[in-house]
Amino acid sequence: MNVIMYAWEARMALAVSPGEVRLTVDDRGPGIADVPLAMTEGYSTATAEMRELGFGAGMGLPNIKRNADVFAIDSEVGRGTRLDITIRTNGHKP
Repeated sequence: MNVIMYAWEARMALAVSPGEVRLTVDDRGPGIADVPLAMTEGYSTATAEMRELGFGAGMGLPNIKRNADVFAIDSEVGRGTRLDITIRTNGHKP
């Protein structure tokens, strides 16, 4: 949802194989000034309007990290954010 609410443009790539699912989300947007803070459960920058639509619980990034086997985030203020997520399937180990 953050990509939809904040990014100026974005690309998503999905790769599915028998052992894993990989997702890359790369956006051009305002970026995240404080990634550790953004990873804190309950932290949100959602506006009142976004909250009225049911968004802004501050669980997006923490939940992605909790459910991913590999999670990497890189963000630069004024440039954008990139997420690399891997979820292994069927107990597959690298």
